[in-house]
Amino acid sequence: MTDETTQVATLATAPQAERERGQQIVLEEFGSLEEFERAMEATIKEFDDGDIVEGVVVKVDPEECLLDIGYKSEGVIPSRELSIKHDVDPHSVVAVGDVIEALVLQKEDKDGRLILSKKRAQYERAWGKIEEIYSNDSTVTGTVIEVVKGGLILDIGLRGFLPASLVEMRRVRDLHPYVGRELECKVIELDKNRNNVVLSRRKFLEETQSEFRKEFLETLQKGEIRKGTVSSIVNFGAFVDLGGVDGLVHVSELSWKHIDHPGEVVEVGQEVEVEVLDVDLDRERVSLSLKATQEDPWRQFARQHYVGEFIEGNVTKLVPFGAFVKVEEGIEGLIHISELAEAHVEVPEQVVKVGDPITVKIIDIDDTRRRISLSLKQAVKAGYGTAPELPEEPTFSPEQLAPPEGQGSTSAVGAAFEAALQARAGGEEAPT
Repeated sequence: MTDETTQVATLATAPQAERERGQQIVLEEFGSLEEFERAMEATIKEFDDGDIVEGVVVKVDPEECLLDIGYKSEGVIPSRELSIKHDVDPHSVVAVGDVIEALVLQKEDKDGRLILSKKRAQYERAWGKIEEIYSNDSTVTGTVIEVVKGGLILDIGLRGFLPASLVEMRRVRDLHPYVGRELECKVIELDKNRNNVVLSRRKFLEETQSEFRKEFLETLQKGEIRKGTVSSIVNFGAFVDLGGVDGLVHVSELSWKHIDHPGEVVEVGQEVEVEVLDVDLDRERVSLSLKATQEDPWRQFARQHYVGEFIEGNVTKLVPFGAFVKVEEGIEGLIHISELAEAHVEVPEQVVKVGDPITVKIIDIDDTRRRISLSLKQAVKAGYGTAPELPEEPTFSPEQLAPPEGQGSTSAVGAAFEAALQARAGGEEAPT
């Protein structure tokens, strides 16, 4: 409150004698009360709704803060008008003594208060800058303040929307780690009537990284080993940041063993060593392999085991021609149906079932075809396990094989067979 305003308030409350003395002083200084009132009005700032004013914060409460702008009364900024962020603590935005700008929402509300908005003043100032940035195709830097459906909200003086598909060079699934980060973006859409500002960080990255990517890709050589960090995981593989440029490790190149999802092998943020399989300079794509930096389990198995060795395993799959057995992680061998048992086997299910732990004998290791042949019956014969109980093969007597009485054979083969039976029954030799 100004000295002149204080003086008027004092005149209104002072005793009559003091009031008269005060009036005398005013008359001596200003000549008349009318001149004094005009001088007082000249000290009060004039403004209208929508104007931006500057003032000093004199009080901060949870619901509002008061701003001295040199008006006859202090301006009120409701807490919701302090920031573009939702549900913020006023003390985290302003403090007593801060000099800030505010936009006049209402010169006088129903309670006679001057209502101001800090965020609207910020918005108006920022909008002009954003329009200039958009016209010049420049960049804007903002802080991520919120994750919303479909993307991020950035504080760029106003609320800017950054779609999830435009945050990085590829789509990011989890956006929450970006909250609080400063991001540099391009403005790709602007509509003040709809209060709409759309940003793209991907466009900024494409422009700034294009030359860098080209130079970096030219340094990559097929077959070399590079260190990197897993930057994202998708159904078909994992992307690895090699130092500003991402390469793809296809799911088939993550492990020597079969996996259903890349997440079984790697996780985001994990440091890995990968081999460069291919570099496509035209499409700016890099193909990588994680398993190529690890020893081939097949080679390891072939080196550590030999034909004639007895090893333990688990039945993993049954097929009409035999059973597959897992003998080591990622390594399977086949027991042909003829090697399941000494007796005749119609189907593998007669001898083993999936999940059975068994001991088998290695009877062949084919390096070229990468195949291992196993035998269960030879392992059982050597004392490993017990022979399965199989149904006996049926045997027939001559009487069972003979045609019913009164019925002769209807073919030459049948006739010869019948003659042989008769000759055998009478002790004679069969005709030839």
